[in-house]
Amino acid sequence: MAKMPVTPAVLRWARERAHRSTGDLEAKFPQLESWEQGKTSPTLRQLEAFANATHVPLGYLLLSKPPEEQMPIADFRRINEGVPRDYSPDLLDTIYDHQERQDWYRDYLLSLGEVPLAFIGSVKTSTSAIEVADSIAKTIGFSIAERQNLKSWEEALRVFIDRISEAGVLVMVNGVVGFNTHRKLKPQEFRGFSLSDPIAPLIFVNGADTKAAQMFTLAHELAHVWLGETALSDTDVFKVRHARDTEVWCNKVAAELLVPKSSLEKEYKKNTSFSEEIGRLAHLFKVSKLVIIRRLYDAEELTANKFHSEYKKTLAILKKKSSSSGRGTFHLNVKRRVNERFAYAVIVSTLEGKTLYRDCFRLLGIRKQDTFEKIAKGLGIAL
Repeated sequence: MAKMPVTPAVLRWARERAHRSTGDLEAKFPQLESWEQGKTSPTLRQLEAFANATHVPLGYLLLSKPPEEQMPIADFRRINEGVPRDYSPDLLDTIYDHQERQDWYRDYLLSLGEVPLAFIGSVKTSTSAIEVADSIAKTIGFSIAERQNLKSWEEALRVFIDRISEAGVLVMVNGVVGFNTHRKLKPQEFRGFSLSDPIAPLIFVNGADTKAAQMFTLAHELAHVWLGETALSDTDVFKVRHARDTEVWCNKVAAELLVPKSSLEKEYKKNTSFSEEIGRLAHLFKVSKLVIIRRLYDAEELTANKFHSEYKKTLAILKKKSSSSGRGTFHLNVKRRVNERFAYAVIVSTLEGKTLYRDCFRLLGIRKQDTFEKIAKGLGIAL
């Protein structure tokens, strides 16, 4: 079989981009080391398999030199504090997938005559965090009084997502690339991003993270949306210091949105057991204990040492609980990963003949007709 004219440096680039060693891939590609040394070359079939294994477009492997990939959105992470400057294929593919979904949804909404959302880009970082948090709360209807009637902060997170979507911002939560469980996203690399748009703004939250972190990430990304800003967010939104002023401001807005400082000061009982009190406040505001600990620090009720020790201890407990949680039903996973409003729009457009089934399947991340029908049924769409 004919050999492909590949450049060894490009093969090395693809492997390293996927954070794989030759040892990781030698079982499937025993000649990989020889390919990278230019002694032999792969066949087309082997090159296609290598492209799939390293999550690189086949065309890239036929270039004469490695391409210079750029992050497609502004990177607001703490890249000077341990976050790698290179981007994993999982992160890049997740951003590309959601940019495509946003583009489709924008065109869909424009075809329906939708107008720009008034709150997109309505504030600046010079605007008071309290004022912005109040604007967000009123727009999405996420009041403390309503939250108090919910059973848990996990339920509050689901309601939070639904209200944001109802306000016109698509929220998608996923812990893997698409529906590929072999490509898990790493919270250490990123926790979320916002894709600003006056018609179809979109927020993505890394579902591999704890639900506690997801709540704060979502609120943080909302602040970016109100700024009218597209951004890849910090790897740890609970940190109280950051190299970027915008991230500090977004953290303040998120914290004020979830637990208003004035309300916390009225409720906090200093003379009770700290452990019991953060549990009570977390239940009252329907947020995680981590958010309460962060807000008590903001209110100068905790020293820096107390904040960090309580944060680490509580985070370890939450991570343990998260690892043992269930995966949920197929329909709930679709609703969470793709967004119910988006999935409904794509399926209806497809049934009306306005969107090709091929494009529909790609946008929803599915491959089979029966999966399409299963999702449609779950959304109450008559076929």
